[in-house]
Amino acid sequence: MEWGAVIVAAGRGKRMAAADNKVYLPLGDRPVLAHTIEAFERCAAVSRIVLVTAPGEEARAETVLRELGASKVSAIVPGGAERQDSVYAGLAALGTEGALVHDAARPLVAPEQIEACCREAERHGAAALAVPVKDTIKIEGEKGFMTQTPDRSTLWSVQTPQAFLRADLMRAHRLAKEAGKSATDDTMLMELLGRKVAIVQGDYRNLKITTPEDLPVAELFLASRRRED
Repeated sequence: MEWGAVIVAAGRGKRMAAADNKVYLPLGDRPVLAHTIEAFERCAAVSRIVLVTAPGEEARAETVLRELGASKVSAIVPGGAERQDSVYAGLAALGTEGALVHDAARPLVAPEQIEACCREAERHGAAALAVPVKDTIKIEGEKGFMTQTPDRSTLWSVQTPQAFLRADLMRAHRLAKEAGKSATDDTMLMELLGRKVAIVQGDYRNLKITTPEDLPVAELFLASRRRED
């Protein structure tokens, strides 16, 4: 199966409290976005990449790609008002049978993790990276009070990439839009279709840069990985 990747870089990242789009903030010696693209460039299972940017940032993204020497990016498309709109625009431009969806703000994903998602999706129809939850999770009932404690052994923190048959995922997006349903990630849309999504063991270092304290943690993880390499 031919696999392509939609890398979503269209969010504004309000929780980052930065004046700039977080995917262009420096991580080590290059922007966050460059690290993310490089991981997919290095993954042999991925033949092409569609990058979804915030409208008006296409030229800026092109500069990052040019400096990186990226060869797999087949299109840069502007994102929509919501994440679902952005992902759907990327899927429409991709054209491969298999589709990976990845947040550009997860720059430390490893090529072997990307490939593992592809292989599990080929077997099961859909797959996503995830890591076991470390903390005890509480459910709030009455406002401000804990009322339930779910079994931690059944809880996973989902990451990206997430891998699907592209036609299935596009259908899930269309049905969700028609029903007026929103989702925080694409596995939720597949669940709305009644589809199971296989869990692929991820890595805690594949963090999403969301708030200011995430960037120095990513710097430490990056330095550690480079020492290992």
